[in-house]
Amino acid sequence: MHLLILGGTTEARRLAELLADAPTPGLRVTTSLAGRVAAPRLPPGEVRVGGFGGADGLAAWLREHAVDLLIDATHPFAGTISFNAARAAATAHVPLLALRRPGWTPAEGDTWHEAASLRDAARLLPRLGRRVFLTTGRMGLAAFADLDGLWFLVRSVDPPAAPHPARMETLLDRGPFTLDGEREVLRRHRIDVVVTKDSGGAATAPKLTAAREAGLPVVVVRRPAAPAGVPVVPGPEEAARWVGEACAARRAGQAAGAPPAGGGA
Repeated sequence: MHLLILGGTTEARRLAELLADAPTPGLRVTTSLAGRVAAPRLPPGEVRVGGFGGADGLAAWLREHAVDLLIDATHPFAGTISFNAARAAATAHVPLLALRRPGWTPAEGDTWHEAASLRDAARLLPRLGRRVFLTTGRMGLAAFADLDGLWFLVRSVDPPAAPHPARMETLLDRGPFTLDGEREVLRRHRIDVVVTKDSGGAATAPKLTAAREAGLPVVVVRRPAAPAGVPVVPGPEEAARWVGEACAARRAGQAAGAPPAGGGA
């Protein structure tokens, strides 16, 4: 069987590691990365980098490479690829699973302001603070480019490109982050408001605790809609179990003389 993981997240890499640490006989694992990060952390197994050319291109790739199982483990805010994956899986008749880390929930003492988009977050900022810790990555900075009265600390893995805020300092870093480290970032840069996407997960959550301790408001951009009807699991362990069960079902079907199911048929 051939499994394609649409990756680029900590969970996708961990899933590939789990499958490599306890290999299933006859299982081939390929992880696809979008190529937006210059030096990504590569998972074990086969890796491809780059887009597919939309849903039709992905469906063609699934057929050409005899993919039997598809797992969408992309970032919760990579909405386009998730809808393309759902359409491609339906077209190529390949079982699809979504691996989605749960979103964050506010704790006692949090002062969160929900935003529907980055532009909505930008509209909220002038009344919340003047020194902004912007942790939404290097994509989408154009939404904040007109806020000349604010100063931004932008954290991203790679340097951002224009358009971006005029008064901006870039902090090149990659999670996981520590609570002590996040406290120091807020203190050193005199941050008075934090902006984040509701990415979920533990790797970047310490900034929320640091903001709570400092009494700072946090603008939280809500997740985009996800494709309906796609089964979802919260962690790599559950996804690995789904793969194992699919492989066991394939072996049982072959032993009983049933024709194999999936795109690799």
